[in-house]
Amino acid sequence: MFPSFTGNSRRPRQVNLSGRNPNPFANPGSAGGQNIAVVNAQQERIQRQKERERLHAAKTLQRTWRGHNSRAKIKSSWRTVWDAHEGICPERQADRFHTPYDSAEESLLQLRLLAHFFDPRSAADIRRLLHYLSRASWSSDDAVPTPGFLPLAFLKLENLCLRALDHRINRSSGVEQLSEEIDSLLEALWMIAEIVPHQTALNSKNFYHTLARFTRSSQLSKRMRLFEKVLISPLQKIHSQTLSAYEGFVSKYLIILNLHEFLNVQNGFEELADHVNIRLLARATADVLHHDEPWERVVNSTFQSRLNSRERLALLTNFIFFHRKAHNFAKPEAYSGNDDFVAVVSKLLSSLADEIDIETRSFTDSSADASSQSFDEFAQAQLISLVNQESIGGMLRSTQNQPSRPKKSDADGVASRTPSTLAQNLAGFALTLLRLFPLRGDEIRMWLYLGSTDKLVGTNESVTKFFWDAVRQTHCFQSITRDSKSALNLLKPRGQSLDSGWQPPRASEVQAHSIDDEWRLIFVFMELYTFMLKVMDDEEFFSRSHIGSGRQNMGMSSTRQNALPLTAIQELSTFLKNLGFTLYFNGAELSKASESEWTSEAITNYFNHDSTHKLTPPPTKEDLKKPRLSVGGLTGISIDYVKGLTTGLLRMIYERDSRRKFLPDGHWLMTSRFDMDAFIPAVVEEEENRSRLDAEDDEEEDWHAEEPEDVYDQSPLIGTSRTLRIRQRERLRTEQRKLSRQRYLQAVAPRLEILQNMPFLIPFTTRVQIFREFVHLDQIKRRNGYTDPDTWRVAMHSGQRGTGENQLSHYHAKVRRKHEFDDAYEQFYALGSALKEPIQITFVDQFDTVEAGIDGGGVTKEFLTSVTSEAFSPSDGINFFVENDQHLLYPNPTAMEEKKELLREAGVRNDSTDWKTEMLDMMQRYEFLGRIVGKCLYEGILVDIGFAGFFLLKWALTGGSGSAPNESGYRANLNDLRNLDEELYQGLLQLKNYPGDVEDFSLNFSVTDNIPLGKGRTTTLTRELKPDGANTPVTNENRLVYISYMARYRLQLQPLYQTNAFLRGLASIIQPSWLSMFNQSELQTLIGGARASIDVADLRRHTQYGGVYVIGDDGQEHPSVQLFWRVMASFDDRDRAAVLKFVTSTPRAPLLGFASLNPKFSIRDAGDDQDRLPSTSTCVNLLKLPRFADERVLREKLLYAVNSGAGFDLS
Repeated sequence: MFPSFTGNSRRPRQVNLSGRNPNPFANPGSAGGQNIAVVNAQQERIQRQKERERLHAAKTLQRTWRGHNSRAKIKSSWRTVWDAHEGICPERQADRFHTPYDSAEESLLQLRLLAHFFDPRSAADIRRLLHYLSRASWSSDDAVPTPGFLPLAFLKLENLCLRALDHRINRSSGVEQLSEEIDSLLEALWMIAEIVPHQTALNSKNFYHTLARFTRSSQLSKRMRLFEKVLISPLQKIHSQTLSAYEGFVSKYLIILNLHEFLNVQNGFEELADHVNIRLLARATADVLHHDEPWERVVNSTFQSRLNSRERLALLTNFIFFHRKAHNFAKPEAYSGNDDFVAVVSKLLSSLADEIDIETRSFTDSSADASSQSFDEFAQAQLISLVNQESIGGMLRSTQNQPSRPKKSDADGVASRTPSTLAQNLAGFALTLLRLFPLRGDEIRMWLYLGSTDKLVGTNESVTKFFWDAVRQTHCFQSITRDSKSALNLLKPRGQSLDSGWQPPRASEVQAHSIDDEWRLIFVFMELYTFMLKVMDDEEFFSRSHIGSGRQNMGMSSTRQNALPLTAIQELSTFLKNLGFTLYFNGAELSKASESEWTSEAITNYFNHDSTHKLTPPPTKEDLKKPRLSVGGLTGISIDYVKGLTTGLLRMIYERDSRRKFLPDGHWLMTSRFDMDAFIPAVVEEEENRSRLDAEDDEEEDWHAEEPEDVYDQSPLIGTSRTLRIRQRERLRTEQRKLSRQRYLQAVAPRLEILQNMPFLIPFTTRVQIFREFVHLDQIKRRNGYTDPDTWRVAMHSGQRGTGENQLSHYHAKVRRKHEFDDAYEQFYALGSALKEPIQITFVDQFDTVEAGIDGGGVTKEFLTSVTSEAFSPSDGINFFVENDQHLLYPNPTAMEEKKELLREAGVRNDSTDWKTEMLDMMQRYEFLGRIVGKCLYEGILVDIGFAGFFLLKWALTGGSGSAPNESGYRANLNDLRNLDEELYQGLLQLKNYPGDVEDFSLNFSVTDNIPLGKGRTTTLTRELKPDGANTPVTNENRLVYISYMARYRLQLQPLYQTNAFLRGLASIIQPSWLSMFNQSELQTLIGGARASIDVADLRRHTQYGGVYVIGDDGQEHPSVQLFWRVMASFDDRDRAAVLKFVTSTPRAPLLGFASLNPKFSIRDAGDDQDRLPSTSTCVNLLKLPRFADERVLREKLLYAVNSGAGFDLS
C-alpha cells in the first residue's frame, strides 16, 4: 500500500494558474496564453539586433574601403608628383641617375614625400627608393639632409625596406625579378645604414631580426658579398650608439645555430668575425644578458625566455668562436681574461648545463616540446675549447689584474665590475664547467688550484684567499655563520616557476639574483678548497696560525702559500656545520618542491600520448637522480650535490682536527638544536621507521625484478596497448611512492640523517649508546624478543620458532686450538648474517679431546679473540693483513697478486675452475674475517686489535644514506698515505714541493708493485695510473694529478677487492649506517675500548664475586678482596691495563664504563695456598684469586702472573 493513498481512487485535479506549460520537454514556442507574446517579443528583439550588426558591418567595410581607396589615390598622386620632379615617366622607369640634388631642401622634400607613399610590396617603389639614394649619394654634403633634419623619415624608410625584404624572403614566383628586387633592397639598406648609422643602431634589433630570417633562407648564397656589406655596416660606425648596434646583432643574429654553415660561402663567417670588435661584442652580450629585453611578460604574469636553448647554445658557440678567431685560435688566456667574456660564458653555460650533453652532441630544445636535438662538431669544439689550463688560468689572471670599475646604476642594466662581481662570474663559470665535464673534474680543480698559486699583482695574497675574502663578505656566508636557522630560507627556491626552459631572474628580484651569485661563489670555493686539502699535508695546513701570517716567502711551497689561517678555517667550519645541519635536518622541506615537480611532469607525460600510442617509459633511476628544483633557484645545483660537497669538505676539516686539535672544545657539537633528554629514544624510533620502509622497498624491488625490462622498448602489439599502459601506470605509481617514502624518511628521520653524515655534531658517548640501542633493537627483531642466548636456544629447541634442534646445530662448532680461524671459516661461513645469533663453541685439542672448562654463554670471548689473533698475526703463507710502521693493521694490498702468482707456479690456468675457486675462497675468507670483527662489535666484546686510520675511514665513510654517495664516501688523500707508507709519503711530498723541473726524476703515470712469493723471492708488476700513462711524463703542471692518482691507487685501487670483501662481511653484521656515526679514532675505541686511564672505583662497583668471596648480608667485602682493590689502586696505569688484559684479554676499559662489560668482571677464590699464582678464565672475564692474607704477597704474585704472559688457564 502506498503511503500517500487517501482512500479515494479518483485522480486529483491539477490546477495551473501560471499559463506555462508544465511539461519541461515541450517546445517553448508551443506555449499558450501570455507566454506566446513574451516569446515572440524575444524573437523580434534578436532579429533587430542581427540587422543592426549587419548594417554596422557594412558601414565598417565601406568606411575601410573608402579610406583605402582614398589613400591609394593620394599616394598615386604623390607618386606622380614625385616622378615628375625626378623626371621619371612610365616609358622610362626609375634608374640610378647620378644627377645630384641642388639643395638640402629639395632632397628633404623628396625624402619626406617618398616616405609617405612608399609601399614595401611594390617593386616600383623600391626602384624609386634606390633612385633617391643614388642621387643623394652623389649630392654634395650641403645638398644632403642630415639625420638631425628628419630622423624619423630615415627610420621609417629603413623599416619599410626591412618589411619589403622580409616579404620577399620566402617567395618563389618571378625568380629573376625577385632576385633583382632583393639585390635592390639589400643595397638600399646598406646605403641607409651608411647615411644614418645612429638611427640604424637604434633600430638594430629589427634590422638584424630581418637579416637573420634572410640568412636562413635560400636567397643568401647568391649575394654573399652584398649581404656581408649590409650585415657589418652598423657595426663598423663608431658613435654613441654603436653598443646598441652590437646588442641587436647579439640578441637577434648570433642566436642562429649553425650560423657558420649558412655563412660558409666564400668564408663569410670568418670574414664576419674579422670585422667584429671583440670588446664591444663582449660588452654588448653582457649587457643583453642583464637587460630585460631578452624576456617578455606573458599573460600568466611569469617571465618566459625568448632565448630558448637552441638560441642560447648558438649565441654561446658563436661568441666563443669570435673570440678565438680574433686571437688566431691560440693563447686562450688572451680572451678568457676579459671579465665580460667570463660573465657572458658563465651565464650562458649555466643556463645550458642541464640541457646539453657535450659528449653526445645533443641538447633539449625548450622551444620544441623539450625534444632532443643534436648540434654539430663546430659547436662541440667551441665548448671543449673552454676546458684547458690556459683558458682557466687566463680567467684567474683577469680576476687578479683587472681594476674595479665603478658600479653603474640599475638603469644602465650592466652588472657592476667590482672584485666581488668578478669573483662571482668566475665562480659561475668554473662551477658550470664542473657540471658539464664531470669526467674532467679533477683536471678543472687542479687548474683552479694551479691558477690560485699566482699572487695578485701588487698584493701578497693568492686567488684562493681572494675567493675566501669574497666568500666571507657574502650575505649567505655571514647569515648562516651567525645563525644556522637562516640557512633554510637561503636554500629554498625563490618563486621558481615549473615551466620548462631557462628563466632568468626578474627585475624585481635583484636581491635573489645576488644570492644566486653568492651561492655559486661559495660552491666553487668549496670545490677548490676540497681539492687543496687533498694535496695539502698537515704541516702545510697548520703553517698559518693567525690571519696576520699572510706574507709569502720566496722559498715557501705553493700549497703553503694557499693555506688559510686557522682562525679562518674555524669560521669556515662553523658555516659548513650550520649549512650541513640544515641540509639534512630540513631535507624534507627542501626536497618537497622537487617531488611535486616530478609528479606533475610524470602525470603530464603519462596522459600526453600521441596518435601512434607510443608508450613513454617511466623515469629510470638515472632520471630520478637528475636535479629538478635546485638550491636557492640555481639551475642544476641539486640538494644532493650540495650535501655531498658540504659533507666532504666538513669531514676533511674534522679529520685534521681529530689528528691534531686546533679547534676549541665543543666547537663541533650542536646539541642546542636538539632535546638531548629525548634524543636517543627519538633516534631509535626513526631507525624503526627506516627499517620498515627499507623492507617495503625490498619487496617492491623484488616485484619489479620479475617484470621484463624491455617492455617499453618494444612496439606494443595490437590489442595490448591497454595492458601496457596499465603496467606503465603501476610503475609510475611505484616510483611516486618511492619518492614519497624518501621524503617521508627525511621528515621522520632527520636525526638519523645528522648521525650518518655529520655524527660529530652529537657527543661520542651519546652515539655509543645509540649504537648499542640499535644492536639491541636488531636482536629483538631477529630473535622474536629472546635476546638472552640461553632463552633463545630453549625457544629454538622447543620449536617455538618452527626450526627445532636441527637448526641449532648450525650455530655450534668444534674448534681446534691453533686452527681457530680455519675451523670457524669452514663451519660458520655458510651462516652469513645469521652469525649475529648466539653460537656455541667446543674447543678440542690435537687429539680431538674436548677441553673441560667454563662456558660463558655461547659466543665466548675466547673464541672470538683467538680467531682474530690468528687471522691478524703474521704467518708463513699469505698474510691477510699487514702492519704499518705504527704496527697498525690494514688489508694486504698484494694478497690477491700473491695468490695469483702462487697458482701460476702450481700450473693452474687463469680460466680454469680451480683458479676461480681459489680466488673466490680468498675473497670469502676476507669476508668472513669482516663478519668476525662485526660479531665482536655486535656482542660488545672488546678485542686488542689496532687498525690503520685510513682503513677505518673506509668503515665510516660509507656514502651516507644515499645522498651524494661519491662525495661523502672515502676519498684518498696524501695524509692518509702517510699511515700506509711513510717513505712513499715523503717522496711524494718532496715531488710536490720540488722547486726545479720535476721531469728530472723521469717519472711517468705508471706504478710498479713488488709481489712477494715466499722464501725471499719477489716479482714485479707494472700498472698504468691513467690511459697511456707509461708514455705520459710527470711535469710541474701535472704533478699534483700524479700525486692524487698515486694516493688513490695505493689507498683504494690496489687493495680494492680485499677491502670490499672485508667491508661486505662487516656490513652483513653491522649496518654501514651505524658505522657512519663514528670517525676512525672512535671506531678504534669501539673495537678495542677507551685509551683513558682505568677507573678502579668504577671497576670495583661493577665486579661480581663467586665462592667465598660472595658479599654477605653485612655488605662487607672479603679481606682478600679488599687487599686486591687496595693493590689495584696503588698500581699505575700501565700495571692496571696489564691486569685488565690478563683478565679480559684487552687492556682498555669499555666505552660506557665497566657496567657495559660483557661478561662482567668477576673474582672467585682459588684456595688458600699462599704460593699459588692468580689465574684467569678470559672467556668469562674471571679472575681466580687465592685468599692472600698479605698485601705485599698479593702484589708480587699478581704482577708475576700478569707479566709472565699466562693466558687461558683452568685451575
